[in-house]
Parts: sequence; structure tokens; C-alpha cells
Amino acid sequence: MEKEEEEIKLGFVVSEFHRDITYQMEILGREHAAFLGAKVARTLYTPGTFDMPLAVKKMLTEKEVDAVVTLGCIIEGATEHDEMIAAQLTRKIMDLSLEYEKPVTLGVSGPGMTRLEAQERVDYAKRAVEAAVKMVKRLRF
Repeated sequence: MEKEEEEIKLGFVVSEFHRDITYQMEILGREHAAFLGAKVARTLYTPGTFDMPLAVKKMLTEKEVDAVVTLGCIIEGATEHDEMIAAQLTRKIMDLSLEYEKPVTLGVSGPGMTRLEAQERVDYAKRAVEAAVKMVKRLRF
């Protein structure tokens, strides 16, 4: 008889900046997690994407979380601020994933996009959830 697979428990870190868009991302992410048989065990909200790494780090220390999914959008402004935030965010969450040996997936769209383009990319949430579930399955022995 095959050993029953242990349920995958995800943590969501969701940006409140552009909440009209990130709310849709969160709903889609939750629905896709359920579809894949995973559970969203914990959710932390941050003021923006810049604030995500600390929440990701906190969540990675919790035993009830197998992987962290980041959800947000970085919309282009008048300066190159969006590019700096995106570069730092992606680098830091990648570093945290390696440090804690748990997957952290990027469900943050941008930089360099308009609000309309961000709206068109809410499905990035599903991609990030799927990547988290796949990575947990592949890393389990």
C-alpha cells in the first residue's frame, strides 16, 4: 500500500498596495491551492512589496508552512523606483528560500507595467501557487 501524501501547507504573503488587484490575486491563489489539494495555512499582509521579505522570513521559520507564495504587483511610476523594488524583492526572497531550504515563489507582477497590465496578470497568483506545490513535492523524499 502506498503511503498517503502529506498535505502541502502554503503561506501567503500578500501586498496591500494596489489591493484591488492583489485581492483578486489572493482569491485566485486560494482557489488554485484548493484545486491542487494544498492548504493555505497562514496569510500575512504587508503594506507593499518592499515589505515582503521580513514577512517571508517570519513565515519560513514556522513549521506549519512548507512553502511561501508572494502575491503583489509593482506598477510603473514616474521614476525607476519600480525596477529597484522588484530587483531587491526578488533577490531577497530567493536568498531566504535558499537560507531556509523552503520554496518561496514569485507571484508578484511587474515592474514596468501599467495598472491595466497588472490587472491582466492577476493569474500570476496561480502560477506561483503551482510552482510552490511542485517544488514541495519534488523536494520531499
